[in-house]
Amino acid sequence: MTDTRGSIKAVEISLDVVETLVDRDGARVTEVAEAVGIAPSTAHNHLQTLLANGLVLNEGSVFYPSLQYLEIGEYTRKRKAAYRKAQTRVESLAAESGGRTHFVVEEHGRGRYMYTNTGDLAVETFSGTGSSFPLHAAAAGKAILSQLPEARVREIIDEHGLERQTENTITAEEDLFEELAEARETGVAFNIEEHNKGISAVAAPVRDPSGGILGSLTISGPAQRFKGETIREELPNTLLATVNELELDIVYSN
Repeated sequence: MTDTRGSIKAVEISLDVVETLVDRDGARVTEVAEAVGIAPSTAHNHLQTLLANGLVLNEGSVFYPSLQYLEIGEYTRKRKAAYRKAQTRVESLAAESGGRTHFVVEEHGRGRYMYTNTGDLAVETFSGTGSSFPLHAAAAGKAILSQLPEARVREIIDEHGLERQTENTITAEEDLFEELAEARETGVAFNIEEHNKGISAVAAPVRDPSGGILGSLTISGPAQRFKGETIREELPNTLLATVNELELDIVYSN
C-alpha cells in the first residue's frame, strides 16, 4: 500500500483497490482485502463506493474496472492540441518506417505511451497505450531525459533507480549521463535491446513552442532488422524529419 505524507488514507486504499483489480484481471472482495492488506469489510465498502460511482463493475461477485477510465484517458490524451497532432505523426511514421511507433510523455518520473501504431515490420510487445516504463531503459525515455536539467534527471534516478530490464540495460549513472550528452548532441537516443530483449529502438525529443520538452517520438522493431545503418542513419533521418514537421505544425497552429 502507498504511504505518502499529507495524503488521504481512504483515497490511497481506493487507488490500491483499483490497481489490484487491474493486476489480477478482476478480484473478489476477499482477494482484494488480502492483496491490499485491509479487512474484508473495508474492501467491501471501497468496492461498493467505486461501484456506486461507476468506476468498477460487479460480474458474479468478481469486480473489474469500468470503461469510465477509458473516457478519462481519452480526455487526457486530447487535453493539449499538440498531443492530438502527435497522433497523426505516429501513424504516418509507422507506415513509413514499418516499425512500431509511439508518442511518449513523462509523468512522475516515468515514461507513458500516449499514442501507438504498428507498421509492417513491427513486433507486438507489452508497450501498449497508457502503460508506463522506466525512462532510462528506453530510447523514448532517454530522449526525454536528454532535454531535462541534470538536477531533475538525478531526482528521477533517486526516486526510481536504474533497474535492470535486460542484460543490456544501463544501470550506472555515469554511463547514462554519457548517453544523454550524446543524445543532446545528435538529437536522437537509442535502445539496443535494453528494454525488451530482441527489440531495438531510436527516439527523438519533441519540444513545445516555448522550448520545453513535450514528449518524444520513437520507432522500434526486431533487433536483427533494426541494426547497423538502418538504426543509426536511415531511421534517425526519418524520425528527425517527422519531429521537425510535428514541431512546426504545433508552432503554426497556435
